[in-house]
Amino acid sequence: MSQRWIIPDIHGCVKTVQTLLEYQLKVTKHDKIYFLGDYIDRGPDGKGVIDYLMHLKEEEYDVYFIKGNHEDMCVSAFEADQKKKLFGGKHPEQKEWEAVGAAETLKSFGVKHPREIPQRYIDWMNACVPYIELEDYILVHAGMNFNLPNPFEDTKSMMWTRSFHVNYEKSGGRKIIHGHIPVDYSFMSLVIENNDSYDFIVLDNGVFATKKPGMGNLMAFNPDTKQLVAQSNMDM
Repeated sequence: MSQRWIIPDIHGCVKTVQTLLEYQLKVTKHDKIYFLGDYIDRGPDGKGVIDYLMHLKEEEYDVYFIKGNHEDMCVSAFEADQKKKLFGGKHPEQKEWEAVGAAETLKSFGVKHPREIPQRYIDWMNACVPYIELEDYILVHAGMNFNLPNPFEDTKSMMWTRSFHVNYEKSGGRKIIHGHIPVDYSFMSLVIENNDSYDFIVLDNGVFATKKPGMGNLMAFNPDTKQLVAQSNMDM
């Protein structure tokens, strides 16, 4: 029987996502797997995560990829660095990216400058979509801007927003499932168990935050059974 799984921010933890998919979920090519973005930064192997996700696609697993704000920053730093090489300094885009874990990602690629990241990885990040529509949910990395007449036009907010309230008329009666903002396991479980009281489900448990109580896991959520699976960090 096929299943659907939604997986939030991986943040460079390739061993963790491998363990989650292959040993806990035991995913098959009949399953659908939706990833909510932030594949890179903070954790040790952003390149390894993308390589693994590319491999799943090449092996014809049914996988779908949403773009997160960390991919957005990486692409911006790459493009700025390509347009004008600053040998004595760094572009603002690179400084912004470095503030949230770029050093680990650059190291995983074996490079010092964003422009040195192979183009195929940038193309992969750019090919990630801003949102995915399911029957009962809209999947995004961060949220949506329901202040606009058409919130689907604001793809920047889908990667970056930290606050939103769902307008069900604009969402087609669907709730939002997102990552982006790390929350502890107890709150996440509360939201899922009291589904009628919330217009969102947040799945980011801060996989990199291994020293914080209730944090440090990579999550997987089945939207059909409401099952929540936690995989402790295997990388850090």
